[in-house]
Order: sequence, then structure tokens, then C-alpha cells
Amino acid sequence: MKFNDKVIDTQLLAELRDFVTVLSKQEDLEFDYHFGATIHIDDRQITASHFWDHRDEQVRSIGYKTDILLRSIGTMHYTSVSDWQKLKREVSQSPLPYFCEQLFTILEDVRLEEMIRSERRGTINWFRQRLNTYRHYFETQLNTNITRSYTLDELFCMIFLTVTSESPFVTFEQANDQQRETLKRLQPLLESVYEARSTKDVVNLTLDVKEALEEDYSDMINRYFVYPIQHQAAMTEEKVVDELKRVDPLNNDDEEDINDDDEVISETFSTWHRENENSDRNQSFMQFELEQGTKTNLIGDGARQTEEGDQAMASVQGMSAQTDQSEYEHLESLDEQKNKEANESEQYGKENRNTIKLNRYPTKPGEEDQAHYNELTKTIDPIRRKLSQTIDRALEHKQNATRQNLITGRLSKKQLLPLVIDNDPRVFYKNDLESHEFDAVFTLLIDCSASMFNKMDETKKAAILFHEVLKELKIKHNVIGFWEDGFDAKDDEQPNYFHRVITFDESLQTHAGPEILQLDPEEDNRDGYTIRVATEELLARQEKDRFLLVFSDGEPSAFNYSENGIIDTHEAVLEARKQNVDVVGIFLGEGEIKEHEAMLMRNIYGREHMLIPDLAELPDSFSYILKRLLLTTI
Repeated sequence: MKFNDKVIDTQLLAELRDFVTVLSKQEDLEFDYHFGATIHIDDRQITASHFWDHRDEQVRSIGYKTDILLRSIGTMHYTSVSDWQKLKREVSQSPLPYFCEQLFTILEDVRLEEMIRSERRGTINWFRQRLNTYRHYFETQLNTNITRSYTLDELFCMIFLTVTSESPFVTFEQANDQQRETLKRLQPLLESVYEARSTKDVVNLTLDVKEALEEDYSDMINRYFVYPIQHQAAMTEEKVVDELKRVDPLNNDDEEDINDDDEVISETFSTWHRENENSDRNQSFMQFELEQGTKTNLIGDGARQTEEGDQAMASVQGMSAQTDQSEYEHLESLDEQKNKEANESEQYGKENRNTIKLNRYPTKPGEEDQAHYNELTKTIDPIRRKLSQTIDRALEHKQNATRQNLITGRLSKKQLLPLVIDNDPRVFYKNDLESHEFDAVFTLLIDCSASMFNKMDETKKAAILFHEVLKELKIKHNVIGFWEDGFDAKDDEQPNYFHRVITFDESLQTHAGPEILQLDPEEDNRDGYTIRVATEELLARQEKDRFLLVFSDGEPSAFNYSENGIIDTHEAVLEARKQNVDVVGIFLGEGEIKEHEAMLMRNIYGREHMLIPDLAELPDSFSYILKRLLLTTI
């Protein structure tokens, strides 16, 4: 799948998400790719720049990780929010807002990078590779801006190359005279970046450079960097990490001035205890959540900030006695209930918390359906017989095989010498008497999205082959067509249909099969959710070997699912394999397989996938997959 002309690498994305969680120590902080490397306060998200998207694999990985390091360790803990906000206010009135934004970002990153390199020596090589990539890029951009006469863009490239240079003498012979003279005047200012110890120092340096350029330059054309912090709501904390942990204030903002010297109220509060007889009252343990209220000037001892779920407590003295009130010690706490409900709502993945599973069953096939099914069965019969013969030969070979060099069994007349020369002779053998029955179960998932319109006929042939071969081998299986109802899908409800044309219970019955012809292309496909549901059903089976085959013609696409669908499906496949369910993805193409399509299947299914460019080859290719899987069970 492509976003901004790039293929999503699911393994790398999963690694970067874990990287963000570990470094930031914020479990709910997400990761994503963006125009620049930023911390989105409102979205609770750290992003890495699209700048790295088209680099080679090693540089791309290092680039993303250094972006995350700069934001999760540097900006979160060492950037002053108040000083940064001061800069934004000053810059908003300036004719050079883009230049100031990008200048502040690169200068602050120079300061933060040095701090991170000192704290984590293992990142030095990463940042060296990052710097080399950026320097090469801005050398190229410098020549481009000179050619296009983008004067401030040209000067910005020269500033970047100067402050990141390891040499004190940097010359730009190809640059215009005006920019070279300006850079010469700015040189003493720019050198002070190496002495900057705080965000305030970087802000002051940025404003000094701004004042030196305002009269002679108009703003930049290109945008290479953005502010390291993005937000919409008001920020009240000094550090970003504290802002992310901040508890939202009360909905109302009124205050009440109370003089606690004038009025003292003494009141006795009854409390309940399991050993305290208190039968004349129906009392309960009190719990509250405070969202609205009035602020007061009362000051108490040991005050702390309240949190959702705080409980009202009291300290009492009394006598123990039997009570006839209800006891609650064995009930779940509210927190435990909430956690349980949250886990249940996300048992099929957080992207699928609002899905609804709807089963659909086929109608009874008519004579016309039976006749059509018989015709299709004849077309795939040569492939079926060839596959069945291969499996039968493998079973016969296994049954006739013998185990040699045993301590007990039948005496091998050809192996009597060890009786004379060995202290522990093994001269016996046994014939294997294995059962012809397979201890395996299969599920075939068929993508019934609208894009399968031109592929459904050949897909049905492959499904018939699948069904007939497994029925002949007496292997239980089911065939399910899946899709999401795109018209009825909304934020809090996404209906997903499972068309169960062949069920486990009916799969070995003689009449089963024509129901496969009732599969039709429908609407969207939410693959990750479907794979999790099918895995759950396979795990409920008693068979030893479990196989899940997925027919699909491309990327998952459903309501609010397109961007995260690949990752969710990849995670669903990994979860299934960890539970010993073999998952194989089968891509159905229409001619030549494109590079991004091949990469898509590799990212989702790893090595266990097959690409079928010509649908006419589908039955033969699918036969190969079935043979390989069946032979592994023998």
C-alpha cells in the first residue's frame, strides 16, 4: 500500500511504535509518519519526517529513529514550552515566519542532539549518518535555490551547512555575493549555538538573526522543517512531558471565596463495616468522579491533585459485630471492570473495537446451481485427481515405512552382526501402522469486496477445488466470504459480514458444495478483524494442525481503516501464528504484479504468501499450496 508514494513497511512501523513507547514512557503515545518530526500534543502522537521515506533501508530506519530520539528524549524533557511560545508570538508579527520556524528547529535540534549523544553513546553513529544524509541533501538544495534565485532559501541552506560543519572554515564559492556577505555577518551569532544551554538561548539567537535579515529579505519559499511541537489547545506546563501528563481542568471555571474562620461545621458520617450491625440504613461504599465544581481558597494538609476514580475514605473506631448487609469483597473493583471492558472491546484489535459480526448462511441450492457446480467440478477434476494421488502416495509411503535399529520388535535377519560386536545391539525393526485420517482443519477466507468483481468466477473454482479435495481426504474445513457494509458503517458501528457457505459441520457431507456459488462481490474488506475471528474459531477446534488461507486482491480498505489496515492485518497474522495457526495469503492479480503489490503481501504475510498474476493459473497454483500444507501434516 502506498502513502505519499511509499510502501508501508509493517515490521519497521511496529518497531518504531515500540521505540516511541519505550523512550517516551507514555503507553498511549502513538507514532506516525508526517511532513516533519514533531510531537502532536492534542493527538498524543510523535511523528517522523517523510524526508526519510525514499532513502535506502538502513538510512531510512536510522532517520526515523533519530527523529524519535530528538522528540521523545530531547523535546519532551529539555525544550521550554514558555520560551518556545514566546518565539511563536514574536515571529507571528514578523515578515519571516517560515524562516524563523525552520531556523529555530535546526538550532534547537543541534542543542538537543548533543545532549542525547552525551547521555546515550550508542546513538553517535546514528546521528553521524543522519547528519551526512542531511548535509548531502542541503548541498543539492543550495545549488537548486541559487539557480531559482530563492535568496533566503539559499541563505538557509548555507546556514544549515555552516552550523553542522565539522570544519570552522566553510566556503560557498557558487553562492551569490549578497548571501555570502550576509552569512559572514551572521557567523559570530551562529557560532554561539554551540554554547546554548537552554531553549531560551536558542530563541534569543533566532530572534537576533531575524532582526538582522528582516529589512533585506522576504520569507522562504520552501519548507524543510516544522516546529518540534504542534498543538491547538492551550499549553500550561513548562515541559512537554508534563503537558502530556496534565489532567484536564473542571468543565466550569467559577470560583468561590470561603472564609473558613467564620463557620465551622461538625458532622458525624456513618460508615459501613462488615462486622458492624447497621440494619436501619441502606448505605453503600461511596465512589465519585468529579468533572464539575467550584474552586475555593480552602487549604488542607497533604493536598494532592484528584484523579478519576478517587474514592471517599474515612477513619473510624467502633466495635465488631455481625452484619446482615451485603458484602462486596468478592466483587470486581470499578477499575478492574473498566479494564476488563476495555480488553473485551479490543479483543479483535483497537482498530476494530466498533465492529459488529454478522453471520450469513446460504440458501438451499436449486437444480440449476447443482448442475453449474457439477460443470465446474469437471473443469478442475484433473487437478483434483492429481493432487489426491500425490497425497495418497505420501500416505502409503508413510504406512509402509519401517523404523530400524530398535531394542524390541521384529528381528532383522540382515542386521545380526551387532549381536556379536555391540554391547547394546539394536537389531529389531517395526512397521509403521499410521492412520489414513488427517488430524488437521482448514479455513478458507475469500475477500468479497467490490474490487473482486472480475475475479470471483476463478476464485470460486479454487474454492471448489479446496472443498472437493479436503472432502475426499475427510478433512473438516469451512469456506467463508467476508466483507464490511460500507454504506451502514459509521464511527461507533461497522457491520462485518461472514458468509458461511461451507461450515465445519457440513463440510464432509455428500451434498455440500454448490453453496460456494452464492459468493458475490459486495463492498469493503476489513482483513485484520476477519483473520482474528477466523483464528478464534480455529483455536476452538480439537485438531492438531490448523490452517488459515486468505484470498485477497490487495490492500485492506474499510471505514476509518485504510491507513492502519495493513498494520492491523499484519498484527492479526502474527498473533495467529504465535498460537500455532498457519496463515497463508494468496494475492489475486490481473496481469503483471506491481512492485508495491508484492511488497504489500510480503509486509502483511511475510514469506508465507503466493502471488498469482493470471487468474487462469489459480486452480493449479492453489493446488500446489494445498499439496505443500497437506504433506506437512503427514
